[in-house]
Amino acid sequence: MMCAIGINAKCSKTAFPSSAKIATVDYSDLASLTEAFRGNDAVVSAVALRGLQVQLIAVDAAFTAGVKRFIPSEFGYDLGNPQTAAITADVPIFRSKVNVNKYIDEKAASNSNFTYTYVLHLQSGRPRIFNSSDRPFTATTLETAAQAVVGILQHPDETENRPVYFQDLVITQNKILALAKKIAPEKTKSWEPIPKSTASIKSASDAALVKGDYSLPVLFAYLLVSFLAEGYGGQAKTLDNELLGVAGNMTDADAEAILAPLLK
Repeated sequence: MMCAIGINAKCSKTAFPSSAKIATVDYSDLASLTEAFRGNDAVVSAVALRGLQVQLIAVDAAFTAGVKRFIPSEFGYDLGNPQTAAITADVPIFRSKVNVNKYIDEKAASNSNFTYTYVLHLQSGRPRIFNSSDRPFTATTLETAAQAVVGILQHPDETENRPVYFQDLVITQNKILALAKKIAPEKTKSWEPIPKSTASIKSASDAALVKGDYSLPVLFAYLLVSFLAEGYGGQAKTLDNELLGVAGNMTDADAEAILAPLLK
């Protein structure tokens, strides 16, 4: 049986269901994490940027506690893509994820009862339009990502020790711009796209890293490269939608509903 565990729950304002077991632990304390994970079949990590590297301790804790499936905070770009992996060496946001993934691989190889799944879904004044503005990329909502995690836990054998890929829709930058102009014509009537290349923003971020600048705008450029540049796997080639219970049939009207609140 699985139960939900909220970590650092005292700091959270979330209303947890009565069926959830809540544990307040120190992420850097292996013993307390191990105790919190004990008796659970799966651990779903949803740590943010600053917590990525600490997942190494969480992996050890899950391994020691006898957890059967570990799902790391790997919701996004495909680090299994060679071109995406090639830009990880000097980029902390990527490097931490790669380190965790390699460590999980090692743990799974040493114990067949410890498995993992990587969840890969790609997201997306004068708007910047990169490269071919008609290059398609896959996109999902957070709700769909949550459904995919449920699907993984419902199909442990089929999702063992591999990434899963899913999407709500395939879209382009031009399509998003067209929808924005349709939703808010007055607000967007002066919007003229500024052409940019992912090569130029990557070059600028590379130069910034050399100077020790690890700010979010610098790191965000690499995220744009990972799903808008040629060859980085921005559009999923194979999908696990059916297996995970993801409909993947989002329409233009659905996309408009998501964009509308952002354009108020």
